[in-house]
Amino acid sequence: MEWGVLFMGSVGSGKTCAIRSISDIGVVDTDAIATDETAQLKSHTTVAMDVGVLHLSDHDKLRLCGAPGQDRFDFMWDILLMQCRGLVLFVNHSNPDPVGELEHYVKALESRLLGQKMPMVVGITHVDLNPQVSLDCYRDHLRQRACSFMDIAPPVFQVDARERDQVRALVATLTGLLEMTERFPAKPRKALVA
Repeated sequence: MEWGVLFMGSVGSGKTCAIRSISDIGVVDTDAIATDETAQLKSHTTVAMDVGVLHLSDHDKLRLCGAPGQDRFDFMWDILLMQCRGLVLFVNHSNPDPVGELEHYVKALESRLLGQKMPMVVGITHVDLNPQVSLDCYRDHLRQRACSFMDIAPPVFQVDARERDQVRALVATLTGLLEMTERFPAKPRKALVA
């Protein structure tokens, strides 16, 4: 089995770092020197994609793809979504409106997936920079608004993208969701007869 997993999220949320922390190969990246407002956050940014591999067993592996966080590169989201079966969405907890950031990406995914089902997990990063705000705000938001591309509210985790074990736990949860999707595909709902 080989599945593609797409890491999405805003600039500086930890996508590239997470892929580097769990990849079993050297990560291929398209980092370039940041020249716009991104330069205030970090010196380099992903402009196309990051690619790594995580071997789950002798026969099973995940292709890890990281999407650029800047909206001006969102055409890459479409390309990468076609190649992936599951999503890891990172939200930077220290941003001014992280729940708004979460909603931005959920809406972008809904408009691109157009009713297609795709399992997703949410990783909340940089919690150490804003520890007084609970992660329940993300869970509550996702419970109150259905994600059209999932049958359940996505699991939400606190994660340090630099910590291999934390990122692997996040990806293991996604792998479980992917396995459930494979074994028990969603059946079309029958229309109710009045």
